[in-house]
Amino acid sequence: MFLDTPGHEAFTEMRARGAKVTDVVVLVVAADDGVMDQTKEAINHARAAGVPIVVAVNKIDKPDANPDRVKRELGELDLLSEEWGGETIFCETSAKTGEGIDDLLEQILLQSEILELKADPNRKARGRVIEARLHKGRGPVATILIQHGTLQVGDNFVVGKFYGRIRALTNDKGAMVEKGGPSMPVEVHGLSGVPMAGDEFVVMPDEKMAKSVSQQRQLKSRDLALAASTKISLDNLFEKLKEGEVKELRVILRADVQGTLEAFGSAIKKLSTDAIRVEILHEGTGAIIDSDVLLATASDAIIIGFNVRPHAKVQDFAKNEKVDIRYYDVIYDALDDIKKAMTGMLEPLFVERTIGSVEVRQTFHVPKIGIIAGSYVVDGKVERDAHVRLLRDGVVVYTGRLASLRRFKDDVKEVQTNFECGIGLENFNDIKNGDMFEIFVIDEIAAEL
Repeated sequence: MFLDTPGHEAFTEMRARGAKVTDVVVLVVAADDGVMDQTKEAINHARAAGVPIVVAVNKIDKPDANPDRVKRELGELDLLSEEWGGETIFCETSAKTGEGIDDLLEQILLQSEILELKADPNRKARGRVIEARLHKGRGPVATILIQHGTLQVGDNFVVGKFYGRIRALTNDKGAMVEKGGPSMPVEVHGLSGVPMAGDEFVVMPDEKMAKSVSQQRQLKSRDLALAASTKISLDNLFEKLKEGEVKELRVILRADVQGTLEAFGSAIKKLSTDAIRVEILHEGTGAIIDSDVLLATASDAIIIGFNVRPHAKVQDFAKNEKVDIRYYDVIYDALDDIKKAMTGMLEPLFVERTIGSVEVRQTFHVPKIGIIAGSYVVDGKVERDAHVRLLRDGVVVYTGRLASLRRFKDDVKEVQTNFECGIGLENFNDIKNGDMFEIFVIDEIAAEL
């Protein structure tokens, strides 16, 4: 199995986790870029985990490629190629043309034979969570890399603070399987909650023991800091900081998938300074829910959602409790806003205003046009020129504009609450019954000097 981790600095935790669960690290370095800071970081993770490194010098097909430069820079980091008298395997490759890929695979297999990698398939399974998420219809699911033993349908297990019984296993090709052996990635169905990426997965003798271990772990994780006086937001953070009322910024994080959540959380923690500490009070996958708002109210925290949205009732609840909820699609926009808030430089120039909530009740395929959603306006109104966000179980699936808005056969400019309408989205057809459309407009606010 190959486990790919992104190269950007925000994904430090994912690279660290990757090094811990793999047997051979393939370090991919671009021949036209050379060694970057993230390359050095990946080397340190691999060495800390005691995992051998095979270097793939990629993009050798580009005109400005310089593989010798990469070898020289890595040699300065004690990764000297065999060609230059060292012990590190180097392969020159091109992902675009396919050149050198076969040689790279052969070298990985050779390294595996030298390491004599073995695992006992005749024992209870143990592994690590690679990714976890909340799936509509199937509930919590997790991708597990089996490191020892054989995992079978019906096994009871503990993963992090959750437990469960294997209802179904899916392999990397999406096919249902009855069991999975060492080094095999499988998607597990039957969890009681969404675990953290990197959590250890252990098969237990029976359900009673699995549940007992899970309950003990949950009790330990419930030690949350409560107490707050006034509500905090990114807009008033700097004023509170100057007045000495705030020593830490408490944040509740929600994201669409676990791996992104972890990278997001790790990057936010690095924003702490001597004057103010950034503390993540709670983090989880899926839509922002009532309990998040309650926790934010009690602990004076702000809520940050990455590619997720709360339902209309949760938004109203947060508004009544004066809890600041910020929504982002890009990690670095969130980091920039927090930095600006901490230095008093945050100046909101655009304010998003939700004007309506729509439920998809039936879909129709129209030739040469695509999918039209037969919809019902639950709250507010729909305007033809507004923006739209498609929510599926609270997770953002699409953000864009309306392509069409109709009442019966007529094009209309708006549709009010409790009326039905047909909605088409620009360049998007993956619409399903039960989806929700959040209709919003963006108001531009003039910056004040």
